[in-house]
Amino acid sequence: MYSFWTQNDLSLDKTPTIANYTTFLTNPVYLEILARSVTISFAATALVIVTTYPVAAFIAFRVTKRKALLLLLITAPFWTSYLVRLFAWKVILGYNGVINSGLIWLGLIEKPLSILLYNPLAVVITLAHAWAAFALLPIYISLERIDRSLIEASRDLGDDWWATFYRVVLPLSMPGVVAASLIVFVPTVGDYITPQLVGGPSGMMIGNVIQSMFGRSNNWPLGAAMSIISIAVVTAIVCAFLWSTRSSKGVSR
Repeated sequence: MYSFWTQNDLSLDKTPTIANYTTFLTNPVYLEILARSVTISFAATALVIVTTYPVAAFIAFRVTKRKALLLLLITAPFWTSYLVRLFAWKVILGYNGVINSGLIWLGLIEKPLSILLYNPLAVVITLAHAWAAFALLPIYISLERIDRSLIEASRDLGDDWWATFYRVVLPLSMPGVVAASLIVFVPTVGDYITPQLVGGPSGMMIGNVIQSMFGRSNNWPLGAAMSIISIAVVTAIVCAFLWSTRSSKGVSR
């Protein structure tokens, strides 16, 4: 409702209008920030899947005892405050942080690198770490439910490990991968705390702009329009992703 109103200084003009949507869709800066947000979320989601899938596979197929304890130890660090973990990454990626200090100590660089923090890469790394535990569990559950006799049959029929993984394990674990991808991608598009702390100007995301509209700018109608457009874009991407996964299943069958 707010998105169809107009902000006039400290008052609201409740005459219905689509001016806020027009303002957003015709402003290249807003569109660039929205595209950057989607790109960062895509990158963070891909990084999460690539890093958590091997861990989940190791626990599902290699660990035989105390799997629950191992999962507990892996996810325990994520019980801490989200902000505490963000500030920890600032310490790790900072100019005088752990990475720069370690590289200097090893003699690989002479002075600290300034490209590790306050950029989109820092946002991707921090988001990936923050959401890794949420992706690990659905992938692990999906792998754990795979009938081991199917893997044994594939190996008995002459497939090597990679062929078995590609033809048996990966297709059967796709429900977990899809669930993990959605769990990470959907909330990270609208994240504004992470870009604010580690992203800098080049790492700003659409959530930061929306937050500023409801805060400093005091333009709730435009902020509401940005929120609706962001929701629509994310919904379209999710629907396209689900459709593509179903289509690929149909082709593989």
